[in-house]
Amino acid sequence: MRDLRGIGSPYNAADRFVDEQVKNGLGSKIAIYYKDQTVTYQQLQERMNQVGNALKQLGIGMENRILLVCPDRPEFFASFLGSIKIGAVPIPVNTMMSPSDYEYFLNNSRAKAVILHEENWAKIRHLRARFVYLEHIIVICESAVIKEEDILDFHSMIEQQPTTLEAVHTESFDSAFWLYSSGSTGNPKGTIHLQHDMECAFQSFARQVLQMNEQDITFSASKLYFAYGLGNGMYFPLGAGCSTVLLDEKPTPENIFATIERYRPTIFFGVPTLYGSLLEYAERSPRSFDLSSLRICVSAGEALPGSFLRKWKQLYGVDILDGIGSTEALHIYISNTIGNVREGSTGKIVPGFEAKIVNEAGVRVPPNEIGELLIKGDSIAQGYWGLHEENKRKFNGEWYYTGDKYLMDSDGYYWYCGRSDDMMKVGGIWVSPIELENALLKHEAVLEAAVVGVKLDNDLETPKAYIVLREGYTPDEQLKAELQAFAKRELAAYKYPRMIEFIDALPKTATGKIQRFKLRTG
Repeated sequence: MRDLRGIGSPYNAADRFVDEQVKNGLGSKIAIYYKDQTVTYQQLQERMNQVGNALKQLGIGMENRILLVCPDRPEFFASFLGSIKIGAVPIPVNTMMSPSDYEYFLNNSRAKAVILHEENWAKIRHLRARFVYLEHIIVICESAVIKEEDILDFHSMIEQQPTTLEAVHTESFDSAFWLYSSGSTGNPKGTIHLQHDMECAFQSFARQVLQMNEQDITFSASKLYFAYGLGNGMYFPLGAGCSTVLLDEKPTPENIFATIERYRPTIFFGVPTLYGSLLEYAERSPRSFDLSSLRICVSAGEALPGSFLRKWKQLYGVDILDGIGSTEALHIYISNTIGNVREGSTGKIVPGFEAKIVNEAGVRVPPNEIGELLIKGDSIAQGYWGLHEENKRKFNGEWYYTGDKYLMDSDGYYWYCGRSDDMMKVGGIWVSPIELENALLKHEAVLEAAVVGVKLDNDLETPKAYIVLREGYTPDEQLKAELQAFAKRELAAYKYPRMIEFIDALPKTATGKIQRFKLRTG
């Protein structure tokens, strides 16, 4: 891994992930597959440079923030990397948010410019007067050039720009981009990442865990505007000099299977809820799907149920590497590895990171004892934008408080026990909602399950399970009793759900994480 620790040494992430690959002879290699289009490394470099030149012409420079509201398509790459190349700070955000969310993102970040798809502009156009700091609106149009006053058409803006651009002098510890947290609790937090963070995450996970190389083709169901998807679909493949497949449509099972069969990727990235949907779709489908191109699959976001892992391996002969990461760490920091998968475990610490599990007093706990997980690594964010008190709570010197409860067994494997505020004490004993959910998912009637602790009249906490049933099962009292008895057989008897409620769908964030706080508050 290159030395990024010298503060005075020049380092620009756009130069590293695109320009260097062209210099290394990969100019004619396909970097992006998108629908019927292909984009080579040379073409990507030229489009990135054109965007950078256009932004400079608008007066956008070092450390100016640029909100990026763009689906998974080549314009995302050119905008994100072109911004970084001139020292500006792109901020990719979810394309499925409400107008008020975009108002929050723009005003909280104080973005000077926004690059967004025409569908998103149509949704927020009426709020334009409320965007306090915004000076430039750049719209990506599908067909006709936009004709609104003071609105720039993305393609018209860049087409006459030079295709060469020298990277501005930035250093490894300069701000490079922000990512907003998913907002599962409270307002989204602007997480500040540095120029070298993508390099560190690439070297740690893509190189050493996935063993990614120039022959790979990656495909991520998680979108580029999420930390997980940004690595999977953009800087991992660019760093390795390989190719990526972009899907700007909703990642339905039908779309996922069709994309894998069409482009033949070697690495697929998903989340547990999606793997569950894919398995159910495959079981109901009259045809089988050809996933023989895949050499490995990856899961993150929630703990992967062991039943999903086993069924996937049985159907497609390929392992799913379960891991955990965060927006703050940029990507995965604990993971199972190729040829070394321990079912139900999150795996071992990823090279380049350190971890410790501590009790409420901050003292490291012994193996097999539950505590709070702290991590340390070079890709961890500088901090949150404008949140002084939160920074003091979460970023403690070199260590970041993840907010996750974990235990490490005597073999060094980490076992996820839930979020710190999701854990339950039943009879004075910690109970992991994840453990109970995984047990319930083994029952043939259960499609999805989420367990939360609810307070009884005596102020004691008890587990309650919210369950989504598979087709063909009746949500009645008899099935509740059957599921409770099943849980008692699978786990220690005291852990079974005292209450069960059948619901049509679980509340989730845009990244697919179950929002248990919504279940707790009714």
